[in-house]
Amino acid sequence: MSPRLLPFFILVFAIGVAQDQKGELQKHTIDINQYYGSVLLHNTDISHLISDHPAGLIFSYNRKTYGDEEWQHAFNYPDIGGSFIYQNMNNSTLGHNFGLYAHYNFYFFKRVMQFRIGQGIAYNTNPYDKFENFRNNAYGSHFMSSTYLMLNYHKENIFKGLGFKAGISLIHYSNANVKAPNTSTNTFALNAGLIYDLDGGREIGYLAPMEKEKITEPIKYNMVFRAGLNESDVIDMGQHPFYIVSAYADKRLGNRSAIQLGADVYFSRFLKELIKFQSISFPENGVSADDDYKRVGVFLGHELFINNMSVISQLGYYVYYPFDFEGRMYNRVGLKRYFGNRVFGAITLKSHGAKAEAVEFGIGVRL
Repeated sequence: MSPRLLPFFILVFAIGVAQDQKGELQKHTIDINQYYGSVLLHNTDISHLISDHPAGLIFSYNRKTYGDEEWQHAFNYPDIGGSFIYQNMNNSTLGHNFGLYAHYNFYFFKRVMQFRIGQGIAYNTNPYDKFENFRNNAYGSHFMSSTYLMLNYHKENIFKGLGFKAGISLIHYSNANVKAPNTSTNTFALNAGLIYDLDGGREIGYLAPMEKEKITEPIKYNMVFRAGLNESDVIDMGQHPFYIVSAYADKRLGNRSAIQLGADVYFSRFLKELIKFQSISFPENGVSADDDYKRVGVFLGHELFINNMSVISQLGYYVYYPFDFEGRMYNRVGLKRYFGNRVFGAITLKSHGAKAEAVEFGIGVRL
């Protein structure tokens, strides 16, 4: 898959969260927030890029839910929407970011506190270039995956459909090592803005909870094939394909959760090239060009079900690990979408702690 297609598939998959809304009760709002913050020093390699405070705008469209489907009540009637974020990094090396996202809004404390999580793509105006912009080791490509979180005081319809919100935001940009360099940035910001009800403040009552029997299933077995492109941290070593075969068992704990136990086999060609490079350039490390680049890991995971979507999180340990790369522990987080009861697609981020290794595109079957 071409790296230029990566942002398209991330966005299409993220927007899938809003595909299955069939209820008739609808209400729509828009909100606009201004924010001002700081780039967090999560890695000393970007210390030279933290010179000023980034600022920008977050513009969002939201569709409210009222309980037309059982999952909406289970998650306290969340909103589904899309966002646009403009961020001026206030640093000539980093440039400007423009992002498109799909998001969920979740509500707490009598719906005056709102937590938003958004996932999408961003375009950077000034990525790394070894001749023109060699200091930008944070962004290695124009297109990046991006995640943002907001925790806000949220009050709608204060006056004729107009409301107010204010709180904190965290915006993350990374291309997940699709192309080096990829140190990434995290912006922590204060935000404040206005909400407008496109229906003029019209009130709609929430539907009573739907009764649903508790899901009980025997242990299910899953097979997944994942693939993608990535590059080592050595700039200009080139992008290489990787392939991952996974098998795991899962057990439902109820309507919302399942636990997983399984294994991954990794065929990462960038490691093969990195082994050759280190065997020649750093002979003192004792790396041989014939060292095996394959890895085998076992993992424990959790799956949170939201309608036809689910959120997965897995923590793994390499049991076969002939070449040392970022340590034996690894983690994976991402989204799955089910197409029927058995077949699913997945987009996941595989990393070692906070250091990303790859964005994985997968297809699987649950038997």
